Amino acid sequence: MGVPQPAFYIFKCEQSSPPGMPKPSCVNPQTQDLFQHLAGTLMQKGIIATVQPVRTACLNRCNAGPVMLVEPGHFMYYGLTKDKIDRIIDEHIIGGTPVAEYIIPDELWDAPISPEAMQQQMGR
Repeated sequence: MGVPQPAFYIFKCEQSSPPGMPKPSCVNPQTQDLFQHLAGTLMQKGIIATVQPVRTACLNRCNAGPVMLVEPGHFMYYGLTKDKIDRIIDEHIIGGTPVAEYIIPDELWDAPISPEAMQQQMGR
């Protein structure tokens, strides 16, 4: 048997803005340890081999941050804290039920649009 593929990928935004920037960012002194908490919790629960945490650059939802994207399913979670991450792992990743109250609102995370449709919208 080969090495199994992960069942989930969790993309945690790790973008930080320089001090004084007007735009909020997902990483600041109060949230800088969220990725370590995510990875550590997955290790502690013994599921790190099947749930791959990934540090990523900006996911373009700065005003709702900190955010992370869970795949499969395109589930974007926002306003993250350690407690919220714990609940997302327990209920969504392990239990199979997304945590609806932490999913980003539709007006900030609408249905995907194909690259072709995007080009058409831009007149190309």
